[in-house]
Amino acid sequence: MLPVTLADIEEARRVLKDAVVHTPMLPAPKLSALTGAEVFVKYENFQITNSFKDRGALVKLASLSAAERARGVVAMSAGNHAQSVAYHAARLHIPATIVMPVTTPFVKLAATRSHGADVVLHGETVNEAQERVGELVREKGYVEVHPYADPRIIAGQGTIALEMLEEFGELDCLVIPIGGGGLIGGNAVAAKALRPDIEIVGVECALYPSMWNAVRGDNRPAGGSTLAEGIAVKSVSGLTVSIVRELVDDLLLVGEPDLERAVNAYTTLQKTVAEGAGAAGLAALLAYPERFRGKRVGLILSGANIDPRILASITVRELEREHRIVSFRLSIPDRPGTLGLIATRLGALGANILEVEHKRLLLDVPAKGAKLDVTIETRDAAHANEILTALAADGYQPAPIDGGAGIE
Repeated sequence: MLPVTLADIEEARRVLKDAVVHTPMLPAPKLSALTGAEVFVKYENFQITNSFKDRGALVKLASLSAAERARGVVAMSAGNHAQSVAYHAARLHIPATIVMPVTTPFVKLAATRSHGADVVLHGETVNEAQERVGELVREKGYVEVHPYADPRIIAGQGTIALEMLEEFGELDCLVIPIGGGGLIGGNAVAAKALRPDIEIVGVECALYPSMWNAVRGDNRPAGGSTLAEGIAVKSVSGLTVSIVRELVDDLLLVGEPDLERAVNAYTTLQKTVAEGAGAAGLAALLAYPERFRGKRVGLILSGANIDPRILASITVRELEREHRIVSFRLSIPDRPGTLGLIATRLGALGANILEVEHKRLLLDVPAKGAKLDVTIETRDAAHANEILTALAADGYQPAPIDGGAGIE
């Protein structure tokens, strides 16, 4: 017997009616062209707190008795669950305390506090934060609202699949991020009950293969800094493991470059914001294109709470990977007018100069010479190669550096 049934999820849907956003699900032709799959995206980043966590949090909070509400609730979260519990607890006039790791992005920390919750920073990871939650339950008598190890939380998250399959019932598979397993657990139950033939694929970041280890009996290490901090979970619950073992068809691991590519693709192609964890499903399609080629794939864009500075950095890094921003070093004679000549030459070649720096004190530079570090914007890798070839023919000995190191 699984801990959550379709009836539980349907009841959760009644609780959520008119209380959370019925988010849009749309075809994504540009992502389809990028991945080779026929992609449909469920935009859970449109929820009030910009995350699917609104669903499970509200279902759990709405189930509390008057006495439990008076005691107050406590939750552990790296950000999205925290915001959802804080927001809906405030709506229901329930005192809320949120324990967050000290590594939580500031944007998520500030958003949680803005909803009126008492925020406690503790530990480097969600596991260490969870230890503090246990202490507060014992000391203060709070009711814990766990981010994934709770049948009502799981049922609330499962309402997403009900909506997805009502709108696009002919999907071949759902590709769903995994942290603690609440999202994939609830949606696997709902989807398999409605469509037993549908394939459910779970995606973890490679640095935190906790569900992979639990289900496959592996012992891969878990830890490190990841863009997908929302699914950076070192241990998973028996509740969610039991569902994944029974209903999930495959588990995939994705690396940091694929997560960055996925976040950037949502930004540049779909004109929407995805955090690292929210883009994990798309990252799997990018990392394993043959696995999904030609299939009708439903993705859950599960959250958008990414630090704007990180998002800007990802965009620039992707431009470097695509060789649309290129840095190189030139060997030049140190005499008046040389810089102007080079700038004119780059302009004639169609390059946009972003940054220039003279280096005269390097020991490998002749006394009457200099090194010139230049960063330019190009159309693509072929254009970048054309520019470097031309500069080499001019005698400047261009040597790619930093983001341009991959150009041959």
